[in-house]
Parts: sequence; structure tokens; C-alpha cells
Amino acid sequence: MSDITVSAAIDAIYASIKNNNEDIDLHIAALKAAMAREGAKEAVFETSKLAQPNRQGRKLMQAYFKKKGIAVSFSGGAE
Repeated sequence: MSDITVSAAIDAIYASIKNNNEDIDLHIAALKAAMAREGAKEAVFETSKLAQPNRQGRKLMQAYFKKKGIAVSFSGGAE
């Protein structure tokens, strides 16, 4: 997973979420590397593409990604 874009890494995370979080940590690591290359400060996820788009699901995701060193925000359809 070398030199993928932030957008591609986020798409891989969406796919992982749909597949019961399969290889999620690998995709998070790829996202972190892509963010560093592109100078991004946070990853933005679309709420409608999450398995648990409610507040509790979003907060759980933010906490997990924060442990991995990635700031997460959400766009669209927040309750």
C-alpha cells in the first residue's frame, strides 16, 4: 500500500468497515502515511457511508482513530 492518496485510503477504510473491519489497522496506517505525504491535518468521512452513523458510532470511530494518531471529522447527515 505504498503511496496511495488520502481519498483512496479513506475508500479502503469504507470497504473495510463494510467487511466487518477486515484489515482496518492496515488501512488506517496507509491513511496516516498518505495524510503525512499530503500534509492533511484530519481525515473527513461521510456519515452516510459508516456502518454506525449515529453519534455513538462516530465517537467510537474518532476515539479508535485518535489512538492511531489520526484526527477524524464527519460530513453530511449527522444527527
